[in-house]
Amino acid sequence: MIDLTKGKILVTGGAGFIGSALIWALNVKGIDDILVCDSLGTDEKWRNLAPLRFDDFVAANDLLDRVQRESTSLDEIRTVFHLGACSATTERDLGYLMRNNFEYTKVLGEWSAQRKIRFIYASSAATYGDGSAGMDDQEIRLDQYRPLNGYAFSKQRFDLYAARCGLLNQFVGLKYFNVFGPNEGHKGDMRSVVHKAFQQVEASGQIQLFKSYHPDYRDGEPKRDFLYVKDAVEMTIFLASNPAAAGIFNLGFGRARTWLDLANAVFSAMGKPPVIDFIEMPEAIRPNYQYFTEAKIDKLLSLGFKGPRYTLEEGVRDYVQNYLVPGRALEP
Repeated sequence: MIDLTKGKILVTGGAGFIGSALIWALNVKGIDDILVCDSLGTDEKWRNLAPLRFDDFVAANDLLDRVQRESTSLDEIRTVFHLGACSATTERDLGYLMRNNFEYTKVLGEWSAQRKIRFIYASSAATYGDGSAGMDDQEIRLDQYRPLNGYAFSKQRFDLYAARCGLLNQFVGLKYFNVFGPNEGHKGDMRSVVHKAFQQVEASGQIQLFKSYHPDYRDGEPKRDFLYVKDAVEMTIFLASNPAAAGIFNLGFGRARTWLDLANAVFSAMGKPPVIDFIEMPEAIRPNYQYFTEAKIDKLLSLGFKGPRYTLEEGVRDYVQNYLVPGRALEP
């Protein structure tokens, strides 16, 4: 296995949801020689970093400048977790998305490859589009997928670029499915339904779910592959540490569950009776709505990963009772 304690670790998007959870998991393993990179802006995601241990911080624009001028300040880096991106599926500025998600990843990835630095980057399960071409993480199928939004398009373009240039032989691309858990509160409308549902139950005692507009799915029964963030970061570290890991990997639980399952898990964790109100789905998102996602994780399991620790119900219970109710972030 690759020893992540040898040399500095760079985590981009480190103040974000999965990025800060990754730093937490590294801290739990006794690793804190970490350079955190992010664009902090004016939101509250800096709070995710407050309890964590890391060596230094660099702004996202400054990191790109250092990489391009080959600054010696980056000489100690041996592993890069590139999780930083604009992840808003509603973002319409394709120029911005391509600069932020494609070009930035391209520069950082090529810099890492030239220096034989371990490079793990976040792709997205959104690249699979409506799922009609399957959700298989075998690279030979990459060009068959048709993303449904600009964010997914920008992510797929880097997957295709890395494959075409032979970089997937040394990179690890991560297709996270529906991840939920602590440290996502700053994400606004992009935070998980678990977080939104918790707030709805607190405010009104009920959860609102979209009505179904697909004849094969009743209200509340579209399915997603929900993955607790503690499992997501364990998978991420496992792949970074495994020298046999290269290419694209799905990161999910491996079994789809309904929105009703999720809602009932939230009510159970809060000790409340289930009350669900089905509301109209906004017309703008109806054409591109995914009714089914399920990660094939055979490739990950074939490397020796034992599988997720948390079921949907267990993850929701841990999240609600240990983080949302007391208002806590992840602390090592």
